Amino acid sequence: MNVLSKVIFTSVLLLNTNVIFASDNNKEDNAKASNVQIDDVKVSVVGTWSMLSQYKQFERPFWSETITENSNGAVIADVKGFNEMGLKGSEVVRLMKSGVIDFGSTVLGYLAADNPKNEAIDLAGLSPNIETAKIVSDAYKNELSELYNKTYDIKLLGLWPYSAQVLFCNVPITGLSDLKGKKIRTSNRTLAEFVGALGGVGVTMSFGEVVQSLQKGVVDCAITGSMSGYSAKWHEVTTHLYTLPLGWANVMHAVSNKAWNKLPKATKNYIEQEINGLESDIWKGAALETEQGIACNTGHGECQSGEPANLILVEYTERESKLLDNILSDHVLPLWAERCGKPCVNKWNETIGKAVGKEIETK
Repeated sequence: MNVLSKVIFTSVLLLNTNVIFASDNNKEDNAKASNVQIDDVKVSVVGTWSMLSQYKQFERPFWSETITENSNGAVIADVKGFNEMGLKGSEVVRLMKSGVIDFGSTVLGYLAADNPKNEAIDLAGLSPNIETAKIVSDAYKNELSELYNKTYDIKLLGLWPYSAQVLFCNVPITGLSDLKGKKIRTSNRTLAEFVGALGGVGVTMSFGEVVQSLQKGVVDCAITGSMSGYSAKWHEVTTHLYTLPLGWANVMHAVSNKAWNKLPKATKNYIEQEINGLESDIWKGAALETEQGIACNTGHGECQSGEPANLILVEYTERESKLLDNILSDHVLPLWAERCGKPCVNKWNETIGKAVGKEIETK
């Protein structure tokens, strides 16, 4: 069994075990909730990219069906992806702050310009597998909750990942050393710093611009989730898929305090309980989608999401995993520490660092 297969098998097995118990608890909670009177309420919800599987399989069904059915019709939501509304990811939190929308999701990386703490749980190379990503997310959740309440006047309800962030290239690639001199699309600063440490050039651009940029040679490679890339048909404009997980593109889901404070306690309890279940389901789904994304893009394994493509599968070695960890320690963490500051770094060490056995030196 190769390195990638071991990672996926372990991730899916552990997450399935954890989510089974979480799902059972949610079912018991739902039974209890059915005996509680929930007032009728209609809410507006902005989800993530509407063309991707996370929105199609989890967010949209949850808000358009599950939360209404489980409340016996009391909670009704109008849900759309932020791209369907012509919004940028960073605008979602600002619209929640102003009370224009009630609930919203966005990728944490889109908020990095507001505060480097938004990068803390998804620094390039920090979580080589999804079980580590979950540990990191849980360790820092309270810190992000305080940040969002103070900065945007919103209440954090959930944190979850996309599938593993991997490299799609339209030039031959055999490993990390081949990134030298290449132009690589990255979605955030920390990935750009990782690419720079290897001698590549990080090019930050939105998800929607990538296909055209790959077609025109603006970039040689691009980083995104394995299943996200398949859903967006990146396999039509690339030739190689390099499977080393570089990150997880974590998503935050929150509610405007203006909207939340108007809801009765029973309704709040019900919605929080249901979103806890959604969070568990998406973590489980991300582990499975990582495997599916690789299978569907390369034809190696069974693709259950459509016709498989035939990208050249480039699997990583243990040596390259260690190189990624070295780049994290020598480049990514120190650069992030410089822009986040000593108090921020101390909090990271106390939470994430303690959870995963890493420490950033403070100056």
